[in-house]
Amino acid sequence: MAGAASALFLLDIKGRVLVWRDYRGDVTAAQAERFFTKLIEKEVFNSTIALPNNNYKIIGDSESNDPVVYDNGVTYMFVQHSNVYLMIASRQNCNAASLLFFLHRVIDVFKHYFEELEEESLRDNFVVVYELLDEMMDFGYPQYTEARILSEFIKTDAYRMEVTQRPPMAVTNAVSWRSEGLQFKKNEVFLDVVESVNILVNSNGQIVRSDVVGALKMRTYLSGMPECKLGLNDRVLLEAQGRATKGKAIDLEDIKFHQCVRLARFENDRTISFIPPDGAFDLMTYRLSTQVKPLIWVEAQIERHSRSRVEMLVKARSQFKERSTATNVEIELPVPTDASNPTVRTSLGSAAYAPEKDALVWKIKSFPGNKEYMLRAEFHLPSVTAEEATPERKAPIRVKFEIPYFTVSGIQVRYLKVIEKSGYQALPWVRYITMAGEYELRLM
Repeated sequence: MAGAASALFLLDIKGRVLVWRDYRGDVTAAQAERFFTKLIEKEVFNSTIALPNNNYKIIGDSESNDPVVYDNGVTYMFVQHSNVYLMIASRQNCNAASLLFFLHRVIDVFKHYFEELEEESLRDNFVVVYELLDEMMDFGYPQYTEARILSEFIKTDAYRMEVTQRPPMAVTNAVSWRSEGLQFKKNEVFLDVVESVNILVNSNGQIVRSDVVGALKMRTYLSGMPECKLGLNDRVLLEAQGRATKGKAIDLEDIKFHQCVRLARFENDRTISFIPPDGAFDLMTYRLSTQVKPLIWVEAQIERHSRSRVEMLVKARSQFKERSTATNVEIELPVPTDASNPTVRTSLGSAAYAPEKDALVWKIKSFPGNKEYMLRAEFHLPSVTAEEATPERKAPIRVKFEIPYFTVSGIQVRYLKVIEKSGYQALPWVRYITMAGEYELRLM
């Protein structure tokens, strides 16, 4: 088992201790002062460099600090939120990534209770803060970090806290993310397969970077303690079952599951089996690093007439099948910073000048597949320019869109089964959506 945390500190922006919880008795409150001293030393080192004659030059900022500091046998792991530092000190060889993730979960829980995590909210809720720290970590090991479960027996209302509360079953059994006894009139499961396409195209029209980041987002309204089983067109699974995989199977990379998924079962037979939390959660995320063809291709031609006028011709072409349609398409076209009085004509949709972005924004509500549309724009420029004009920036064309009932990767949900001891029938709903992520075309 990885090493445990010795203590958790909550500090203000000046390094003063607001709250601290000692879990193992091998550190003292003085560790907070040592940590803040080392943090300041790192900030000074990272932000200045000595020059001759004892002058200094700034080369960075404090945000470039690593979240881990080691000093005299103690490892400090910290995150900053608003005007509060959350810091864990440990004398053991601990899993730093796991404890940093735990600190982010602590932030989520505090925001659930106090709306905002700030110095003032901590000072106003010392009792609740200590109760939460006692429940979320035991002897230095993370325990329960689901805000909905914690809120069932730790109340922010002092009057309600006086009543002896029985801990919910979720705290006393192995399924800490779901309460027992849930009942719904209609048992339903909603599954959204959402893929974000990230593409970077250089000025020569070559794809420099492309990948697909996907997520299986679920909303469950199920009674009791159901068991869910999900099957995908995973190449490893289909080949193990001896099924044909001609163009129908995919190779998933960088898979990350919600804690409810039984990892041992997945490693054995690639079956995704789980008892779901109640409500909305991300069941799984994945990535595909294969070469992706741009779904919406944009070409732009700019013609300058002397120094007073600029004409722009833009062609947008959808490169997916006709049976699919992109919705809420938004194409952001950079224009000169001193441009004004635009005259715009489009073959579809509408366009508006956004001076705060130095861009022309072309919006198309519905963009069918295998179609091409055009935009013509004319801008006026000031006739007088500075002698030492700054070089014009080369901003990229940015594209946003959504394509329902479509995935780039070809992922398919083969089945979604819900099994519960009472034998009720659940209605599963599956939807596919592809949207633009970091979608930039540096063609201008």
